[in-house]
Amino acid sequence: MIITPFLVIFMSVVFVLLFLFLNTVDRRKWLTALISLVLTPFVYFYMFYPFVNIVSNYHHQKYFDSGAWIEKPALRYEMIDNTIESDTLIGVSKEKIKSLLGNYEWLTWDESLKAHNDNKWNYALGIEPGAFNGEKECVEIIFKDDKVTELRHYQEEIIYEKTKNEAE
Repeated sequence: MIITPFLVIFMSVVFVLLFLFLNTVDRRKWLTALISLVLTPFVYFYMFYPFVNIVSNYHHQKYFDSGAWIEKPALRYEMIDNTIESDTLIGVSKEKIKSLLGNYEWLTWDESLKAHNDNKWNYALGIEPGAFNGEKECVEIIFKDDKVTELRHYQEEIIYEKTKNEAE
């Protein structure tokens, strides 16, 4: 385990809260401090830390990897930030994009053409973990002269299909 300033601060907060709570039960300060000291790691790692992970939407950032992109589409959101920031795909041809990312999942609808735009490919990136997340991550790859000019990261609301029983 790596001891970081956040770990020390949060464990101190948990210790103080436990100490104050246990102090209402028993007035012996030395006993309250000892019990608080012993219980702090358990309360921190089994109550506080899981709660923070459920509420926050932190996720690991990874470098772009074509194999992982194709094999694990639900985890693409981990790679997209680095891919956009590093301009990894800018200037790449459609054929190379198809070999790196696979075939597009859908095309953007162009209202002026009343048709799908062959120069705007979309890929689903998965759903970022978090308790209050109701959106899925997507990326739109925009081509000009068969070369990537822009990657646009956006979110779409998750819509669940109705089951047969719900439709009736």
